[in-house]
Amino acid sequence: MRGAESAGTVAYEARLIPATPAAPGPLASFARFVLCGGGIGVLSSFAVPLVTGLMPWAVANAVVTVASTVLCTELHARFTFGSGKHAGWRQHWQSAGSAAAAYAVTSVAILVLHTLQTSPSMLTEQIVYLSASGLAGIGRFLLLRLYVFAGGRTRPTEPVRVNSPARRPHRALAWA
Repeated sequence: MRGAESAGTVAYEARLIPATPAAPGPLASFARFVLCGGGIGVLSSFAVPLVTGLMPWAVANAVVTVASTVLCTELHARFTFGSGKHAGWRQHWQSAGSAAAAYAVTSVAILVLHTLQTSPSMLTEQIVYLSASGLAGIGRFLLLRLYVFAGGRTRPTEPVRVNSPARRPHRALAWA
């Protein structure tokens, strides 16, 4: 019997509102961003010094940044910000813009380090690089969450029950 369920039951409401995946909240997104972006960033920080044997540092940083940005954009679209789909060209280009800014931050940090110390140790270089990457990463997270992937977020909708207060009868003022 199709109409046997009352309008207030969960089964009836579930048929009315299609189930959509909920986007993770800000803290869950940030944790996922750190896991994906930070993990790829740490791997990239080890790749850059290895590639510098083949090319200048700035070029090696650019190559590693491009490769890691493409990978991270896909991970962020599918996992971090909860769209479940691959990133489109718009997201890749916008993410690339934020990665270019991160590249500039890391490059300037390393160039300043090399200006202050002509031959820094690899540990010092890693500390400076990872610190600059961390600061740039926080900026990227905010930009990606609030702008690049903001349109793909959906929130589960639940029916809102509004109970309007009973109308009170108009009372005349006692002193009038």
